Amino acid sequence: MRIIAVLLLLIGTSLNTNAQKYDTLGARLENYSYPFAVSYMRTNVQQTPVELAYMDVQAARPNGSTVVLMHGKNFPSAYWKGTIDALTGAGYRVIAPDALGFGKSSKPMVQYSFSLLADLTRQLLDTLNIDRAAIIGHSMGGMLASRFALSYPDRVTVLVLEDALGLEDWRSKGVPYRKVDEWYADEKKASYGSITQYHKTSYYPKWKPEYQEWIDVQYGMTRSRMADNNAWVSAVTYDMIFNQPVVHEFANIKVPTLVVVGTEDRTKLARNAPGPLAEKLGDYRALGKQAANAIPGAKLISYEGVGHLPHLEIPGRYHKDLIEFLDKKQ
Repeated sequence: MRIIAVLLLLIGTSLNTNAQKYDTLGARLENYSYPFAVSYMRTNVQQTPVELAYMDVQAARPNGSTVVLMHGKNFPSAYWKGTIDALTGAGYRVIAPDALGFGKSSKPMVQYSFSLLADLTRQLLDTLNIDRAAIIGHSMGGMLASRFALSYPDRVTVLVLEDALGLEDWRSKGVPYRKVDEWYADEKKASYGSITQYHKTSYYPKWKPEYQEWIDVQYGMTRSRMADNNAWVSAVTYDMIFNQPVVHEFANIKVPTLVVVGTEDRTKLARNAPGPLAEKLGDYRALGKQAANAIPGAKLISYEGVGHLPHLEIPGRYHKDLIEFLDKKQ
């Protein structure tokens, strides 16, 4: 019993040490350093002044093409560092924004929609005098990338969906609606331990120590003086994801598209779904094939044994395949 008690104490101390590491990240990650310089676009949303944070990274030997990277819900754009290095090394200019409500961008209490986030991305490209770009979206960013391609096809050279959410419509498959207040209550209860468990069980089939940073950053957002505000914004963006599916419009995507999935990915929004139903959802091996068949002319790459984040789990292979696709389509 004494040995067990000591082990539990050591585990608890380790968790507390990690948790304290990012206690002071700030409401907008003010005290967390991104891998490249961060700029801000100022605009107004629903009569509210906001700032959209973004990294604009130039290639040493530019090829004249630009890529926009759209991040997932539980990650800031900083997690694209390896992808930015690979793309700029291949000659691409890379724009990596934090969507409104995420990362270093403003987190206003407004009505969120993928159409709004897509329009803000369009504004950013206008500000930077970029007419057309390749659009790459991961997870929630895949839903945003799809909406951008559907809304502004003339601005998109190619579309890449990396383990995108929205490859299925959970509500139409029977997942009960969840009130924003319920999402908010969950976000308020989030602890370092619960966030760690969520990442380890939801994203990565094989855990690596370098993934710890993204747990720390997500937890840090819950510790800021604006934690209540951030929890509410997180809740309403969960509601946005659940209630604004894009899968029914895949046939309308008119740009060259690459669908990328990890076959072990099981990500889904089905927190209050009955067990048997939840087990059927989030099968990316099948969903990838369905999406590629639904999007005209789409190409599918399935990575065996990989989870929700190919660009972090198998960066060498993923970036090689990505750049080969981009180079052929530019």
